[in-house]
Amino acid sequence: MIIYVTEFVVVLLLITALAVIRVRDMFALVVLLSVYSGLFAVILAVMGAPDVAFTEAVVGTSVSTIFFMALLRRINPMELSRYSRSRRLLAWVPALAIGGLLLYGVNALPAFGDAASPPTVYLSPEYIARSLHDTHTPNVVTAILADYRSFDTLIETAVVLTAALACLLVMQRKNDPTV
Repeated sequence: MIIYVTEFVVVLLLITALAVIRVRDMFALVVLLSVYSGLFAVILAVMGAPDVAFTEAVVGTSVSTIFFMALLRRINPMELSRYSRSRRLLAWVPALAIGGLLLYGVNALPAFGDAASPPTVYLSPEYIARSLHDTHTPNVVTAILADYRSFDTLIETAVVLTAALACLLVMQRKNDPTV
């Protein structure tokens, strides 16, 4: 049953990605990006990463959409269409290069759920054995998320705050008559 849900969501994800590429209306683009983030959060949840899925749902689906909507009120969409077709096509070169590198890197990862992968063989038993002693937290998942990964969560929060401040600066600059 889960495999059918996953396949269905992946198909919706691909359709949404193609729609993002094709759409020209800025409002529709913001909505499609929000839908894409929501679908990606579902994929992450199905894969068994609820903390990452929750972060994607909060940041990708809601916070980013709010920032994009606020910025959309401040820009003139006609100014964005003035770029020549050759400049837009030139943007595909680094995008395809990065996509190719990411696909190449995925091949080096162990298979999902592989019991012989290095994290499963070396790291997991160590975390399970030491989590209670290191963190004094009886739940191993809570110990990993709240204690071991606390700096990661702090950095993620700092990234969101920095993005919010950058959006506020861009919106304020549009209202500044001296610019």
